[in-house]
Amino acid sequence: VSMFHLDEYVGLPITHMASFRKYLQERFLDKLPPLKNAFLINAETNADAECKKLSEIIQKHPIDVALVGIGENGHIAFNDPPANFDTEIPYFVVDLSNEACRQQQFGEGWFATIDEVPLQSITMSVKQIMKSKIIISAVPELRKAEAIKNTFEKEISNLYPSTMLKNHPNWHLFIDEESASMIKK
Repeated sequence: VSMFHLDEYVGLPITHMASFRKYLQERFLDKLPPLKNAFLINAETNADAECKKLSEIIQKHPIDVALVGIGENGHIAFNDPPANFDTEIPYFVVDLSNEACRQQQFGEGWFATIDEVPLQSITMSVKQIMKSKIIISAVPELRKAEAIKNTFEKEISNLYPSTMLKNHPNWHLFIDEESASMIKK
């Protein structure tokens, strides 16, 4: 198994509790036998060089299964509205200037203040995510209800990035009563 990391805050050390790299290492990789490869994003280094490196590597490894959450504002990875649906680049740097995105990151309790939320991230592009053979999204909790409603009810639009997942022929969505609570019956 080869694993690719979806996104990481630029400049955030792996020791920070908000580091997705730390989260994946402690809660996933450390609990399994060693994988063939685990390509984690090192956003503590030159972000553009890291994107180039990962983009070259992922093109040699077709993705069988992608585990992709949906954010409160409908983002997938750090492809926040209005998401770039057109870039062919597998990994790129995005600005986290969207207030809804920053508020979600702060609201999850990983940062003491909203000002501590990094202003940039490295993310896997929407087109790269959509190249996966299977996409699985698990989206629980009431705070995700509006995003799930929009995913189902809105036309595919970069203003609602998760709507793009509806175009995937093998997308599996797992929701609970709370996250499904705003969907029309």
